[in-house]
Amino acid sequence: MISAEQVREHMEVIGADGAHVGTVDHMDGTSRIKLTKSDSDDGQHHLIPLDWVDHVDEHVHLSKNAEDVRSQWSSVN
Repeated sequence: MISAEQVREHMEVIGADGAHVGTVDHMDGTSRIKLTKSDSDDGQHHLIPLDWVDHVDEHVHLSKNAEDVRSQWSSVN
């Protein structure tokens, strides 16, 4: 189980397919990762559940492909 403490600001988030998904802005509570809007095509923050994280090393690796993540994440201003 991945804990919120393992996820740090400015870590790169990578899909299961190896594609760049975004950059961690910060944890939103203990269950969601908020991505930076400066690294987003639409200029918005996006939230992804911590449940989607497969493992964390120097990057946050997700269990979903980048395309699936982008179609399922939540968007916030």
